Amino acid sequence: MNILLVDDEPNVLKTLTICLNSMGLNVTACKGPLEALDAMREHPGIDIAFLDLKMYPIDGIELMMRIQQVNPGITVVIITAHGTVDTAVEAIKKGAYDYLQKPFDLDELRRFIEKTLSYHELKKENGRLRSELEGLRVGSTRIVTRSPAMLGLIALAERIADTPLAVLIEGESGTGKELFAELIHEKSSRRAHELVRVNCAALPENLLESELFGHTKGAFTGAHRDRIGRFELADKGTIFLDEVGELPLQLQAKLLRVLQSHEFERLGESRTRSVDVRVIAATNRDLSAEIAAGRFREDLFYRLNTVRIKIPPLRERQEDIPLLAQYLIDKHVPEDRKGMKLSVEALAAIAAYQWKGNVRELENVISRAVFLARSGEIKVEDLPEEFRAVAGIAAASLTLEGMERDHIARVIAESKSFEEAARKLDIDAATLWRKRRKYNL
Repeated sequence: MNILLVDDEPNVLKTLTICLNSMGLNVTACKGPLEALDAMREHPGIDIAFLDLKMYPIDGIELMMRIQQVNPGITVVIITAHGTVDTAVEAIKKGAYDYLQKPFDLDELRRFIEKTLSYHELKKENGRLRSELEGLRVGSTRIVTRSPAMLGLIALAERIADTPLAVLIEGESGTGKELFAELIHEKSSRRAHELVRVNCAALPENLLESELFGHTKGAFTGAHRDRIGRFELADKGTIFLDEVGELPLQLQAKLLRVLQSHEFERLGESRTRSVDVRVIAATNRDLSAEIAAGRFREDLFYRLNTVRIKIPPLRERQEDIPLLAQYLIDKHVPEDRKGMKLSVEALAAIAAYQWKGNVRELENVISRAVFLARSGEIKVEDLPEEFRAVAGIAAASLTLEGMERDHIARVIAESKSFEEAARKLDIDAATLWRKRRKYNL
């Protein structure tokens, strides 16, 4: 990371330069504002600037504003003495991240620098998220992810989409099982026909058979006319049986028959009907445990489990959380407030939270925050109460090593070769090899 350091006191320059260099940072040290402006033109890739407040012929605030015109993404810290703290606070209102007060305690200085580096990385991440989301919107799938595990599942879904194979999608509630069913249908030759959805947990048991297979007039009390079932509606298309583990055993036998022979009868009718339907089932239950308990047929499980897609919970793919959060902000924000984003502190809290309700819970939190936010930025106070404690823990746990590990992992994943990754990181291959072994990448 590249640091610009501007102060007209030689001792301050020396102390900060030594400290920053010891942390592995590249430092450009300048004795005054005019020299700093020249340095910015020569080194446009500066990430963070530490600027003394009292300088001549322009002060730190004016210098900050000129630097931000050249490099809008730069993070600025104002260096101030005790008597100028009020002015430093004014600088924060005009765009500085924070102020650093002289004289320095070295331990506190190191902690302050680590916090500033963490802030800058998260700010850059926000920018990357927006770019990445724009790229994702070009595709047809609504599955928003950068997780290698999820990308592998998407590739599998696309590979088996245009086959007759039954698919079983497993995952906790709110992980996006229906989105995978939609993806498989859209990528298949059946996409011109219906994708019929059935939530097996939402329908009363006495109505499920009629919903699935239809009924004839008079088949039961209240059956005043013939009714077409969901399987017939899905003919030539796809049927998605959500929460298939909720089906009673009697209906499991009838579903097994449809999978084996593509035949069924409407309720109250002896005529056998045939359908050409691709079956995708989903469950949040452990079907092996259900089989052991006698609540699910083993032969039906093997029929459904021809292709298995097991979606990991959101807490196991934390790299997706910031990306999904920004996607959901853009989805829910009103037209007149477009461009809303998460503050760095709110993003840290969301990233550190354990999402037991998965993407569905995240969407609920984000949609609430969008309407509570009083500016173009969602702050921690716009999130539910439990996130405020998480925010403090998240801020304390952000370390340089963690940031370096994440950055190296991301570059390796985006590179075609080990050598290309080393070039992007601007280190030699031997150093990258040591860091990869250190971080167990």
